Amino acid sequence: MKDIDFKIIETNGINTRIAFMGEGPLVIFCHGWPESWYSYRHQLPEVAKAGFRAVAYDVRGYGESDKPHEIEAYTMKNMAADVIGIVKSLGYNKAITIGHDWGGPIALNTAALYPEIVTATGTLSVPYMSRGPKPTLDLWKEIYKDRFFYQLYFQKEGVAEKEFENDLEKALRLTYTNSDGRGMAKAIEKSASGLNPHKGTDATFLEGMEDFDELPDWLTQEDINYFVSQFEISGLRGPLNRYRAQNFDWEELSGLPNQISQPAFFITGSLDPVNFFVPSQQSLSDRIKSNYKNLLIVQELEGIGHWTQQESPEKVNSIILSFLNNL
Repeated sequence: MKDIDFKIIETNGINTRIAFMGEGPLVIFCHGWPESWYSYRHQLPEVAKAGFRAVAYDVRGYGESDKPHEIEAYTMKNMAADVIGIVKSLGYNKAITIGHDWGGPIALNTAALYPEIVTATGTLSVPYMSRGPKPTLDLWKEIYKDRFFYQLYFQKEGVAEKEFENDLEKALRLTYTNSDGRGMAKAIEKSASGLNPHKGTDATFLEGMEDFDELPDWLTQEDINYFVSQFEISGLRGPLNRYRAQNFDWEELSGLPNQISQPAFFITGSLDPVNFFVPSQQSLSDRIKSNYKNLLIVQELEGIGHWTQQESPEKVNSIILSFLNNL
């Protein structure tokens, strides 16, 4: 974390902690679940070095940012307004948004809702999806009516919180290591998936996950300890409330465009469990191209799982810098 600066700023009525480096055009990195600004520890220095103001922040509910209690506080509309609050608080009127996991929809929906501010956007793992024919949670209930699906398990307030907070270190370690490239390869051998296993609807999130003897190359015990320290501050309710707010999004975002108009990129890992959420003969990369007007880069990283920019920082940094330098 050398040379990374931190400060608390007011955004959209809450206090938000940002980590930042560099000077130049503003690039905002949005993280996912269960993560932190720290998920972009490999990207901030490289993007700053290339001549940009690189900012990663603790999404509302996480780390040292505010943690509203109400589920309604975690709608995508609020999340996008938080990003715009960061832009304005830093004295900018334009920004580029980049996101991973839930940070992907945050980055993309900010671009869709504020095209006059967001000039370009890109995501890792999760692509742009416009408003569906029915609320998202209803869709998941149809697809996973007789199987476990973690997003449905998370709907019961207090249940997943208790499971994780009972042993934060183990819960986070299992989550990270079961859905990375190594974990997914192992799971596929067992005809399962780290975040989408073939288990019953009455199962728990961590049930059946592999407890590996050694950490993967991309993740150190120091990394895990930092993530643990952040969830000791925040707890899990705020992060999990994002999953619980999905049906509010369907009501609030009725005017969402079918396509992202700005220049964009999409990177996924070949073993990312998100690729397998919805059964299809087409790859996720092929399925989502029509959701963009100007998709400049689509890349699938062989053998990489869910934690794209952490598992393969050099490749991801190269793609991001190529995108930024050619805008």
